[in-house]
Amino acid sequence: MAGHPRVVFLKTLVTSPKITIGDYTYYDDPEDATGFERNNVLYAYGPEQLIIGKFCAIAAGTRFLMAGGDHPIMGPSTFPFTIFGGEWAERTLDVVSTMPSRGDTVAGNDVWFGHRATVMPGLRIGDGAIIAAGAVVVADVPAYTIVGGNPARPIRQRFSDQDIDRLHRAAWWDWPADLITQHCRTLMAGTPAEIEHIAIENGLERAL
Repeated sequence: MAGHPRVVFLKTLVTSPKITIGDYTYYDDPEDATGFERNNVLYAYGPEQLIIGKFCAIAAGTRFLMAGGDHPIMGPSTFPFTIFGGEWAERTLDVVSTMPSRGDTVAGNDVWFGHRATVMPGLRIGDGAIIAAGAVVVADVPAYTIVGGNPARPIRQRFSDQDIDRLHRAAWWDWPADLITQHCRTLMAGTPAEIEHIAIENGLERAL
């Protein structure tokens, strides 16, 4: 971004078919902002996907650990013999190929990942969630919930259940860009009821 060399929109930078990034989601890193795919998505060896929605803010050092980094734990040793090839691979390929997968990692829209947050494989992080700096996320995070710590635990829900329903029905991240621009102040400082009203007024409210 002009004037902010440490900030990049990720959608156009990511090349891996295993990573999907939504519009306007950005990464902020003073050292290697364009290296997100290489430095911040780890162990993407398997078929599992990393899917991140629109308008997410990802701070420096955030790491997404993918399921390809899982080790076998059904026997006495967790050593990954298979990856070293040769006879080790021949004798153990069936072991790793039948390991259950943790599945895709999916983050919703408008999620804020704090500095050096870590997300473990196969989790679901809801829209509007906040992942505190240094948090290690080991379980799904509900929408509009703040989590922190190691392991990360809920700190508080940002809005009432009724207001979260309003925000999900409004789904402002899918509004046309000009409408978002027109109402960006309300998005930052308004209320869920105001966002709901804008969606209804423009015929954009969704059924849940």
